[in-house]
Amino acid sequence: MFSNVTFFIFGPLMMFLMNAYVQKRSRYIYIIFILFTVVGLFSMYFHMTLSFLGQMLDEISILWLLAGGYSIWLPRCYFPTFLRKNRPQYICLVITTTVVITFLSFLRPTINAYALNTISLHVVYIVVKEYKKASNKDLRHLIEVAVVLWAFAFTSWISDRFLCSFWQWINFSYLHSIWHVLISITFPYGIVTMAMVDALYEMPDKTVKVCYWPRDTWPVGLPYLEISDDNKSC
Repeated sequence: MFSNVTFFIFGPLMMFLMNAYVQKRSRYIYIIFILFTVVGLFSMYFHMTLSFLGQMLDEISILWLLAGGYSIWLPRCYFPTFLRKNRPQYICLVITTTVVITFLSFLRPTINAYALNTISLHVVYIVVKEYKKASNKDLRHLIEVAVVLWAFAFTSWISDRFLCSFWQWINFSYLHSIWHVLISITFPYGIVTMAMVDALYEMPDKTVKVCYWPRDTWPVGLPYLEISDDNKSC
């Protein structure tokens, strides 16, 4: 349960750090940070109650978080051709699909799992394509760190799910908690990666710089974007 505390820290903190970017891009981005915090809340509720409702709230909140990120940051070049790169229509399509999946999940819960896995695979596909195209060193570094963190998090989840008896045998029952912490750390890197890709496509006239909190000079930190009309640094 305490492993979810990082969700309540990183969500509001990233909302504060990304404020300058949000003001220039879209205030709807605040919804992403709110949804991330909600994911932590519902995850805590699920692990406290182990109820079906808790599981559904946990999984559906993740679905809506991914849908929100998809709506705002997916580059137009990846839109279905019939939408003709029209973002408002694309957002309507994503919301409609997410609403349908949400209702179907209560009838057949496995649908949500398939939806999350499908979205995850598509995100990986986009990240790989953008990494191959990227010449920006900051963007490449963000993608590399995000992928490494996600790989560690995913490995923890897989090990906990399929090797549970082994970890119980050696009296080590912290892998699921480690998964929660690692995925919450991956979130800022993933968000900033998509935001930077979006900025390079949608705001080509702006100077985009990746900064790190609390200090740029520290070996580790939370990434965020600074957007300006000139070459000002952080």
